[in-house]
Amino acid sequence: MSGHVAAMRSIIEANTAGGERRTTQVFQDFCALAAFEIRAAVDRASADRCRDHYLTIADGYTTAEIEHFGQALTHLVQELDRKLSDVLGELYMTLELGNQRVGQYFTPYDASLLSASVIVADMTRTLDELDFVTVYEPTCGAGGMIIATADLLGRSDVNYQKAIHVTARDLELTAVHMTYIQLTLLHIPALVIHGDTLTLDQFDVWPTPAHVLDGWNRRLCSRG
Repeated sequence: MSGHVAAMRSIIEANTAGGERRTTQVFQDFCALAAFEIRAAVDRASADRCRDHYLTIADGYTTAEIEHFGQALTHLVQELDRKLSDVLGELYMTLELGNQRVGQYFTPYDASLLSASVIVADMTRTLDELDFVTVYEPTCGAGGMIIATADLLGRSDVNYQKAIHVTARDLELTAVHMTYIQLTLLHIPALVIHGDTLTLDQFDVWPTPAHVLDGWNRRLCSRG
């Protein structure tokens, strides 16, 4: 466990207020606050709704605890700057929140790298002919497979921030928030869908800042 992940764990545990709040709830609230704050800044249509959700969650914490969440987000930024990895997935498992029985388990990043290596070679060959490729992740979790794919592309001297567009989906809202936050911080253009892969029910779509600011709606439409 890196120093940044350890610091994030300590902050989440401290914000349980000595056990008055469940660790699961504090982690979920941390992810939701960060995700709503980011989305309110770039998604005009949803800005008011995001701010309302943010304030509702924040109202349950003291000013000092909200500041602690900000410090945790800073550690996340610094860890992703240090190296690409599924930091929030690792934090989730480090907090012992995983539950394999109900599928709440995040794959170790080394295993995600191994899985991603199978497709990245084909992607790099495709990128010799196309200016970008689309990536679909039907059960994104915290975005570990997407991050691993970006990591391996970067190691092959491919600018993943320009060369891929991601559509990610998960039924668990916290997983949507985790993926949205990490892809945002890595400036990966993506639409993160809160929805059911099996039934195709769709509850919400979270466009990352890179998707919005880099004009990906236009680029995707031009591809057809």
